[in-house]
Amino acid sequence: MTDTSGGGNAPHVEADAVVLDAKGLRALAHPVRVQLVGLLRKYGPSTATRLAERLGVNSGTASYHLRQLGAAGFVEEDTERGNARERWWRSVHQRTWFNDPNLADREPEAALAYLQSVAATYTVRTQRALNELQTMPRAWRDNLDMSDWALRLTPEETAALQQELREVLARYRPDTPEAAASAPAGAERVGVIAHILPELDAPGAPTNASGPRTATGTETA
Repeated sequence: MTDTSGGGNAPHVEADAVVLDAKGLRALAHPVRVQLVGLLRKYGPSTATRLAERLGVNSGTASYHLRQLGAAGFVEEDTERGNARERWWRSVHQRTWFNDPNLADREPEAALAYLQSVAATYTVRTQRALNELQTMPRAWRDNLDMSDWALRLTPEETAALQQELREVLARYRPDTPEAAASAPAGAERVGVIAHILPELDAPGAPTNASGPRTATGTETA
């Protein structure tokens, strides 16, 4: 999970989460590194070779980025699995918080690169799910959702919306090894990706509007 909330009032940060500082932000400002961390969190410990196969890069590239992530404290070597010929890596955290607006101001290029990497990773995850749509069991296919709604909010109302969304998600079972072991039959990993994107160039309501107004979102649910 990556939370990219721009607000300064973050909810309680779990013990298995990391809050980005300048060093961490710069370390993650690369799409391959964001994806490597995500794969280790999702599938558990792995080797550079196996991770490279999933990402479609060579093992040398994966090894280089894993070492950089290790130096920044995001991954560590899994000495219980590794041997002299093959190094295994595991994620140190399960969640990343990027919620310091002052950090984004101090490191604008790294912040933009990181957020663009996160967005690219979300696109890959979405496309992968769509590629499996035809073979997906009907119960899951019927509950796949891609929707957007156009709202007109103040910054304060937007912050309240973020908090309400977090409270709703907190009522559901997180995807952790402990939760997976006790989950009911049929439970699978479900990715919920939320984007709150200000559209500051959108026109306002016409002053002489008459008749019903039309929704502007694509609303593909």
